[in-house]
Amino acid sequence: MIRIFGLSAVLVVAAFASFAATPSPVKMWNLTPETLAEIQLAPAGTTGFGINQALNDKDKAVDFDEQVRVTNTPPGRYDLRLRDVKGRVCFARNVNVPAEGVFSVGEKDLVDCAR
Repeated sequence: MIRIFGLSAVLVVAAFASFAATPSPVKMWNLTPETLAEIQLAPAGTTGFGINQALNDKDKAVDFDEQVRVTNTPPGRYDLRLRDVKGRVCFARNVNVPAEGVFSVGEKDLVDCAR
């Protein structure tokens, strides 16, 4: 009986350890004053923008002060192309995307905006 209890305790500890080691998803925090309809990332200095990360949100748009999960993007420096629901397109250059956690983009980060 003690042997079974000891084995169960080891399995429980191992399960919690593997759960704790799982990295949290990377999220982008929208601190621009607009709702974003498109969020695309490209390695910094390139124009190979990827999928629209705003589609990861339940309503397919990322409101001010809302976070959205960023998928299929390894950690590194990225240029972001953002389109708000009013049609304005802006870029945020050389943004650090961490391996886990949250990074933010605010109005002060936006450049080269056009309609």
